[in-house]
Amino acid sequence: MVTSHPVSKVVVVGGGIFGVSTAVHLARLGIETILVNDGPLAKGASGRSLSWLNSARKRSAEYHRLRMIGIDRYRTLSARYPDAAWLRFDGGLTWDADDASNQIADVFAHEKDLGYDAQHLTAAAIAAVTPGVAAGAVTPQGAIFNPGEGWVDLPSLIDALIAEFVERGGRLVTDAGRATVTVVDGRATGATTTSGIDFPADAVLLATGSDVPRMVAATGHHIEDGTPIALLVRTKPVDLALRAVLNTPRVAIRPTPDGALALDSAWSEEEVIINADGTYGVKGSTIDGLLEQAAKVLEGHPKLELESYGVGPKPIPGDGEPVFGLLKDIQGYYVAFSHSGATLGLIAGELIADEIATGREHPLLAKFRPSRFA
Repeated sequence: MVTSHPVSKVVVVGGGIFGVSTAVHLARLGIETILVNDGPLAKGASGRSLSWLNSARKRSAEYHRLRMIGIDRYRTLSARYPDAAWLRFDGGLTWDADDASNQIADVFAHEKDLGYDAQHLTAAAIAAVTPGVAAGAVTPQGAIFNPGEGWVDLPSLIDALIAEFVERGGRLVTDAGRATVTVVDGRATGATTTSGIDFPADAVLLATGSDVPRMVAATGHHIEDGTPIALLVRTKPVDLALRAVLNTPRVAIRPTPDGALALDSAWSEEEVIINADGTYGVKGSTIDGLLEQAAKVLEGHPKLELESYGVGPKPIPGDGEPVFGLLKDIQGYYVAFSHSGATLGLIAGELIADEIATGREHPLLAKFRPSRFA
């Protein structure tokens, strides 16, 4: 599809990785771009993400392909920032519970069939490949090590991208209040904030994380929403040899740029309390349990101490696949709503910016259009 309406000015609503990445890619294309956020950058899901760069386990072929290209863009970025403490490719290690749910052999065979770099290791073989893991915690079915995986600290990446955005003439407006997309005669014409500021534009990208489905519902469009409430716990710095991202039955762990650890899990998410006023509560026993589970899988079982935690929605579309591109029947109204914001962050911004600038729908995003929920 080619739009007859030239795009010279774009408003991006949302200061997480999708919004910031798209904004900087638009600026690189020479398009006047304003990035509007209702608070500081990375205040939502991007600030409390495990940020594991991967395409492990099973998903659709199209989604796997997009994730692999997403990882490739991080490889390019890592060559530009070879000493960055916030972007590392030290691999990922995963093992499953010792019960009927264990899929390690099946997943390993699937990954090998895809050509996804994978090694099936016994507990005893892990130390020679990746350090810092308590071998006794690994279940008898063994673990998969994926040497091509890594992690990124999204707030640090957002800082680097926004510096380039501003340097290229992009306009950043933070703490602007909530913004709504203005639609006139079937066309997005900009955004208006609750603080009363209008930002006229030829096209708008809505990249407000878990708020996207609710906000597009105002236009009569439906995006299926499977967003859970997530909890990310950060430890105080700890002297450990761990470099890989760990995904284990009771806890996922990644190193951080300052020598601490970021932790999450499915069970701890389920223990988050959602209060009547929409705020969230986290029990001390949940945080203590997550720290204990992490210590169990780390070499030497170190004592881990809480530094901070983040709790809030983790954007996930109802069918688990990304939602990227133009809303049907509204010219110039684009959306970005997906899980795996870290893995997809750079490539999604690149492809969406290209679509906005050219009006040409990119074939890599064909399966991920918002219209599939119509």
